[in-house]
Amino acid sequence: MKIEELFPDLHQGSAIRGLRLREGLTHEQLAKLLGIRRTNLSEMENGKRPIGKNMAKRLAQVLKTDYKVFL
Repeated sequence: MKIEELFPDLHQGSAIRGLRLREGLTHEQLAKLLGIRRTNLSEMENGKRPIGKNMAKRLAQVLKTDYKVFL
């Protein structure tokens, strides 16, 4: 069974949420660190906004992970 079958709502934004919570950051705090609006971050977490390579690298730096997690 594929992971997509087990977790149909799983997407790259789920990784942002999990790693953000691991680091103890709120939406507002992470958005400020990234230099973006909180609403943009929320849309990425909910799979409603794409995460480009540049943003993936910024997220990875702040959230201490590999940027490929977000692509």
